[in-house]
Amino acid sequence: MTSEPETMAATDTGGPHAHPCTGMAGMSGPEHTEGEPVHFWDLEDLPAQDFDPFLDARLKETRIARIRMPFGTDSGWLVTRYEDVKTATSDPRFSRQALVDRPEVTSSSPHPIAAKHAALNYTDPPRLTQMRSVIARAFTGKSMQRLRPMAQRTANALLDEMELKGPPADLMEHLHGPFPLTVVADLLGLPEEERGALTDWANVIMAPGQLPERSKAGLATVRELIASLLVRRRTDPTDDLAGVLAAAVVAGEISEPESVSLATAVLVSGAHAVRNNSANMVYALLTHPEQLSRLRAEPELLPQAVDELLRYIPHRSGVGIPRIALEDVAIGGVVIREGEAVFASYIAANRDPEMFPHPDTIDFDRGPIAHVSFGNGPHHCVGSMLARMESEIIVATLLDRFPKLRLAVPAEELTWQKGALIRGPETLPVVW
Repeated sequence: MTSEPETMAATDTGGPHAHPCTGMAGMSGPEHTEGEPVHFWDLEDLPAQDFDPFLDARLKETRIARIRMPFGTDSGWLVTRYEDVKTATSDPRFSRQALVDRPEVTSSSPHPIAAKHAALNYTDPPRLTQMRSVIARAFTGKSMQRLRPMAQRTANALLDEMELKGPPADLMEHLHGPFPLTVVADLLGLPEEERGALTDWANVIMAPGQLPERSKAGLATVRELIASLLVRRRTDPTDDLAGVLAAAVVAGEISEPESVSLATAVLVSGAHAVRNNSANMVYALLTHPEQLSRLRAEPELLPQAVDELLRYIPHRSGVGIPRIALEDVAIGGVVIREGEAVFASYIAANRDPEMFPHPDTIDFDRGPIAHVSFGNGPHHCVGSMLARMESEIIVATLLDRFPKLRLAVPAEELTWQKGALIRGPETLPVVW
């Protein structure tokens, strides 16, 4: 579960990552508009966990860059250096609310995942603070203590079944897919008989570049399911997330559309993001045998290792939702004018060499890791505690149960998802 869901894009002229005007994929050199260089970011699918060369080039520049992506007609500014990202995502002069009626702003998506007029991601303080305070009631330390043994039992049961069937086995099918969906459905309080094919829907929703209409249909289906659950919770109160949101609607703290939007965001992001993030962690360990061996020998390093993997893995494609400058603001060597959009790349900030020496290396000895994989500022991911817990359970349980766990095929033969918000393997076949 990571912050700021947004999506990859498709066009009808030249494939899923073509330039919307020319249909030419792979354009990365600057174009010029009224004397200002505008870099077109084609959002091409990248191999495995390769760091995006477009972001790498922007990190090496001294100024922030003006960019254009496949959708929208206006350009925006891309911020990549750690301190600039922290500033852009915490300065109240940059607004998400101001983005609501700005369809011309460049984007990697043909449509937003969240309903703009009721979503956390398109709200500013103080309303944002009020909405977050409601949803945070389901993400307390006490809630995590309640969920952790349930999550551990789920992981054990899934791996029991996988072990019974024998190797080779696909971890995406047996663990990374069903585990986070079960955990987030338990958090929400969604009955088992209503969970159905939610994993498939979550994956389709978060990859609209492949099938935009199916993505919209998936969103509608999930929202209807959640709306029905929240209505039932008004007369049948519980202490799960659905119960918390339903009670907040009754108390007048949030609206009904806001409650549906909040629950949908948690369910879809929790099922999809953790699925891919945890798979990326296991892949990184299986392809870095020295770090894997050390973690087996020093299991107490697990929390530190998870944080370092969160920093290292380029878990998403492109960049998330921008903010709009409410006045002229100087940042990263340029002045962002009032009304202009600024995008902050968290995965680029996690590779800033001024903050993280040797950023392209996995190093479990970095000490406290101030990565921004869960975002920063008022929009920091409310589910970060849950996501960390799930990742720790997955990695620890796999290493404990399967001391000889390894990939069943050469790493270069694995296939990776295309056009997806969160990067990850389509399959992760292993033997033990």
